[in-house]
Amino acid sequence: MRGHLYRRGETWTYVVDAGRDAAGRRRQKTKGGFRTKKDAQLALNSVMHALQEGAYIEPTKVTIGEFLRATWLPAARGTLRPTTFSSYEMHVRCYLTPAFGHLQLQQLTPAAINAFYGSLREGFNGRQPLSPASIRRVHATLHRALRDAVRWQLIARNPATGADPPKARRPEMKIWTPKQLHSFLGGASGDRNYALWLFYVLTGVRRGEALALRWSDTDLQAGNVVIRRSLVPVDHRLVIGEPKTDRGRRQISLDARLAEELRHHRRRQAEEQELIGPAFHDGDLVFAHPDGSPLRPEQVSRWFSALSQRTGVPAIRLHDLRHLHATLALAAGVPTRVVADRLGHATTAVTADIYQHVLPDLDREAADKVAALVFPQPTDGRAIEVDV
Repeated sequence: MRGHLYRRGETWTYVVDAGRDAAGRRRQKTKGGFRTKKDAQLALNSVMHALQEGAYIEPTKVTIGEFLRATWLPAARGTLRPTTFSSYEMHVRCYLTPAFGHLQLQQLTPAAINAFYGSLREGFNGRQPLSPASIRRVHATLHRALRDAVRWQLIARNPATGADPPKARRPEMKIWTPKQLHSFLGGASGDRNYALWLFYVLTGVRRGEALALRWSDTDLQAGNVVIRRSLVPVDHRLVIGEPKTDRGRRQISLDARLAEELRHHRRRQAEEQELIGPAFHDGDLVFAHPDGSPLRPEQVSRWFSALSQRTGVPAIRLHDLRHLHATLALAAGVPTRVVADRLGHATTAVTADIYQHVLPDLDREAADKVAALVFPQPTDGRAIEVDV
């Protein structure tokens, strides 16, 4: 491999002889416009080193907007959950293309990305300011897109890796006390969706997982359900998709009280189907409208909020019932591994990170229980000596 420099008017140009292509044609890499010979020499050295290491990236004038809309999104569509793709598409359309669409892909820098994140905090392009958590989601979209650009050899490195998105705090977890939970369930006992509220509390499933559950995925005799699907709103449409994680496909055991409530719920659903007749939408859904059509997730959340207010308990999110289930399970001494499996977490580390407010108390309780076995207290109050 050889290279040389030559002067062209007031600037310098480098030429690298990169051998021949598969057809035997001579390959050359050329770039000009350098103000000094030294600048051209440094660029030449860099190109020759990249060629030798197999890391050379062909110069391109493709803009970020062209790459995101015409290349990346079409390629990503088939690999993502519908909700994730919808989020990526919104970020590209509302934020990334307006900010960087005119720039060439190979011109983007970490400094430009950081400035963009600053504008998102202030209110970018006439839009409402974004929270740190929302900015981090935009960052995740950009980082993934540029990571793919690196894989496809369009850029040498990912500039988003050097950027600094704001740190996002996890939202404060709000759950009910057992007494408040009893008040809610007591007030909800006459509600048509009582079985749904009880199902959320006693299984810890995600909102969309319950709404996509089919009777064919339940075995009330054995006392278990299998989570295979999730119902999510995408662009004002309801879409049945895969669970959030691979471990989201799971079997969950039911207690006898919940299994019996589901039997009662199924009998009432059968009565509704008989009344409605041919107009009934038989999608085999466990939780549905009286005509069998699927429940909208956001509507279920509104019903839950209204019912919470009527029963006089503190306002929490429907998703917080998932946290409530996990907290009660851990407080009852259920092993973290079992709780993680029921929730569909990828690892126990995820469970431990989210519920670290519960685990220290359990650790203290475990220490006391072990100590009680090592140093049992006799009935007369005297300590037992233990030979080691």
